[in-house]
Amino acid sequence: MLLFVGLGNPGAQYAGNRHNIGFMAVEEIARTHRFAPFRARFQGRVAEGTIGAERVLLLTPATYMNESGRAVGEAARFYKIPLSDIVVLHDELDLEPGKCRVKVGGGVAGHNGLRSITAHVGNDYKRVRLGIGHPGDKARVHSYVLSDFARAERGWVETLCGAVARNADCLARGQDASFQNKVHLAMEAAGFGAPKKAGDA
Repeated sequence: MLLFVGLGNPGAQYAGNRHNIGFMAVEEIARTHRFAPFRARFQGRVAEGTIGAERVLLLTPATYMNESGRAVGEAARFYKIPLSDIVVLHDELDLEPGKCRVKVGGGVAGHNGLRSITAHVGNDYKRVRLGIGHPGDKARVHSYVLSDFARAERGWVETLCGAVARNADCLARGQDASFQNKVHLAMEAAGFGAPKKAGDA
């Protein structure tokens, strides 16, 4: 079984926050692949289903971002899921809005959700980094991530989450480069990516 974790904060007041794009993406995966309804378990909400040929447990921690690792650790221990089968979807300040990058391990770049997960289960899990852009001033980061996406941003947010969900079978099979490329092409096709100029590498 694979464990796909979406990061965010629980509660209606946080639902539209930039920090919650991980929740949004996982919930779209559940809809697209017709998972069983979410239910309370492992200090969070879980839904079970299949993506392609793989059994997958979706998890959105209810512990608030800074304690995400408690829920992830509990689910991973119960199902004996190794780090290599854990995929964490989260907001990424260091990527332009709508960009998506996949990496395994590495630093947590000040992300408290990742820091908590690393503390509880180790560092070598897969991260799906969903770009939300940077406010430009470190002092504004906290209020920026905890503010809602603007109305003008909702188009790319929905397109990105939809592209992640439709191509989640690549993630489940470990085809990270293919997943990343398909999401990029979907964003570009929808008008949310700058097409390369002739002569660009």
